[in-house]
Amino acid sequence: MNDKTKRFIIIWLITACFLIFSLLVVGGITRLTHSGLSMVEWKPLIGTIPPLNEAQWNQTFDLYQQFPEYQKLNEGMQLSEFKKIFLWEYAHRLIGRLIGLIFVIPFLYLLILRRLNREWIKRLLIMFTFGLAQGLLGWYMVKSGLVDNPYVSHYRLAAHLIMAFILMGYIFWSLLMLISKSFPQKENVDLKRGAWIILFIVTVQIVYGAFTAGLKAGFAYNTFPKMNGAWLPPGFLALAPMYKNFFENPYTVQFLHRTLGWLNIFLIIVVWIYTKREELEPRPKMAINMLSGWVIFQFLLGVLTLVLVVPISLAVLHQAGAMILFLLSIFWLHALSKQNTLGS
Repeated sequence: MNDKTKRFIIIWLITACFLIFSLLVVGGITRLTHSGLSMVEWKPLIGTIPPLNEAQWNQTFDLYQQFPEYQKLNEGMQLSEFKKIFLWEYAHRLIGRLIGLIFVIPFLYLLILRRLNREWIKRLLIMFTFGLAQGLLGWYMVKSGLVDNPYVSHYRLAAHLIMAFILMGYIFWSLLMLISKSFPQKENVDLKRGAWIILFIVTVQIVYGAFTAGLKAGFAYNTFPKMNGAWLPPGFLALAPMYKNFFENPYTVQFLHRTLGWLNIFLIIVVWIYTKREELEPRPKMAINMLSGWVIFQFLLGVLTLVLVVPISLAVLHQAGAMILFLLSIFWLHALSKQNTLGS
């Protein structure tokens, strides 16, 4: 791979990460403004064009009125109100389609010119497959709210969200491998094992963040550090069988989301303290400093979002902060990895 192609792929992957980040931010706004069920059809090509005149808007609104969200929650909504929620969901889907084009067109261009080796063809096909699956999963999620209950399944919401994180993480890892120029002098097995644990817990925390959002568990107890004066909330194990509480009980889900937040900040700070006794190269030293600083900020942002009863602006920032924490966890793991570059 020559330098020109390498620069092209670096810019390409940075653009893809930025668009996925934007997609997740707009997706968060879409969820918080209750806009996700405003588009009741999935038309990958024709759906790119929004309603262009009043007649088309009325036709789209009439279609929306045939589904449970309007009938059970938004009866009496005016067309002007519908346009607001529709445009958020439209923007969300449009960015998704744009990401598809950003992947396909440069990929075909490089493939035709034979500028990709077998390793990069495989990596890019994996990215494209994840992106396609993400789009299909998004519609599968929306469909769950178009039947009787006008709310999307929190399981499908979590799957849709975490797949986007995994896609962005895979692209980010590939980007880091492409721009890395040196190996660590030595690999610290304990630190690397700890980095994997941190990445795993951050990922589980994100899944429980999606559960919290989908179940509206963030509105259950809006006090901190206790939950309305108790460390263990009333109704913690109210559902039967007991295991359901850990996935479907809003009180339990919020408790676990909080607990994982405490665990994240504890583990990362402990690792940061441990690294002060180690001789780290500049890259991993920068990675753990950034990760430890950001986890504190993200934790405080989560607390603020909770006690202010989930304002949209803070909730969106909190979700964006989770994405950055996830990427910094990957950066920390990559900085510790011995094989951290891609062959050209």
